[in-house]
Amino acid sequence: MITIANGTILKGLELTPSKENILIDDGKIIEISPEINEGKIIDATDCIVSPSFLNAHTHIGDSIIKDEGDGLSLSEIVKPPKGIKHQALENTDKEIIINSMKSSMYDMLESGTTHFIDYREGGIKGVKLLKEASQNIPINPIILARDNSFYGENPDLNKVKIAIRKLLKYADGIAPSGFGEITQEVADLIVEECDKKEKISSIHAAESSNAQKKSIAKRNKSEVELTVESGFNQIVHVTNPINNDIEKLKDASTNVTICPRANATFAVGIPPIKKILKTGLKPLIGTDNLMVNAPNIFRELEFTLKIMRAQNKHYVPPKTILKFATTNICSEPNNIILNKTIHKSLIIEENEPQFMIVKKNSNNDYLSLINRTELKDIKYIFNKNLIKF
Repeated sequence: MITIANGTILKGLELTPSKENILIDDGKIIEISPEINEGKIIDATDCIVSPSFLNAHTHIGDSIIKDEGDGLSLSEIVKPPKGIKHQALENTDKEIIINSMKSSMYDMLESGTTHFIDYREGGIKGVKLLKEASQNIPINPIILARDNSFYGENPDLNKVKIAIRKLLKYADGIAPSGFGEITQEVADLIVEECDKKEKISSIHAAESSNAQKKSIAKRNKSEVELTVESGFNQIVHVTNPINNDIEKLKDASTNVTICPRANATFAVGIPPIKKILKTGLKPLIGTDNLMVNAPNIFRELEFTLKIMRAQNKHYVPPKTILKFATTNICSEPNNIILNKTIHKSLIIEENEPQFMIVKKNSNNDYLSLINRTELKDIKYIFNKNLIKF
């Protein structure tokens, strides 16, 4: 048994501050109360006990080319199959890729992330590389796969279906790059096969205004409309919605995941977070390409809080921003499908302990975490069990 004593717990879905102790036994929160005090005692005086982070969108394979391609266009860097990242992945030795991914997973873990959703390039081989790299690291990768058979104007749909079914034997879902690279028939097959297996279907959409213009010109629909009509579980970016794109997402069972730092780096804009929140959607947040961003959610949250206030000239509560990386995944209605696969927990009794104990650096618990946390301030991390580095 372990008791986390004397800390301020950010409890439940609403991250309500509570001065209580937490009793953990056999990978479960047994009791939360002021009186409990059993087993090994971890003193959390002057600390915040916060849910650990979900990094909801990464490309961890990009770890092999950190900070390369600066100044190139988004397409030149990331568009399959000839973007510089795809060329690098094809031409780099397996062991270098694995070691780079391991290093990035430890970077995430040491900065409070216990779960991440990765768009894994390279088909089954790519999925297996990440599974191998994550062995013996106490972090939960949710792996979304893709295959080169998806792409082109006239794909062989039988080959696509076979590829999807093979991938779903190893991966947690499927994530093609975007509607600029796949046909509607391929999108429909991805969603259909993922739904059958109750796995995640995800896609980039509306990342750039140029992509939106091309979608309208080619299909007479925005990329967001195509995502909703196809039935994808997760839409990543929504940086440049048009017309009533955001309202369409609200009416669908589609999770919205934003990546503000990556969008800023690639000069495609900043997601309209105020509009997204106004509809009642509860977005997730990700650090996106490791080639341009460190996978540190604290940095992502601080950037998002400040750029959103600057963009909208409007106060946004820091708790709202913190939820993007902690409890929104556990909320209705748009995120539950994802969490059936992810299994991210709130800090409540009977749940797995998935939290971090962080030194409090100000009297505002939420701003202390977002604005002032350094790696040295993270005292302990639990992901079912206590993690020792």
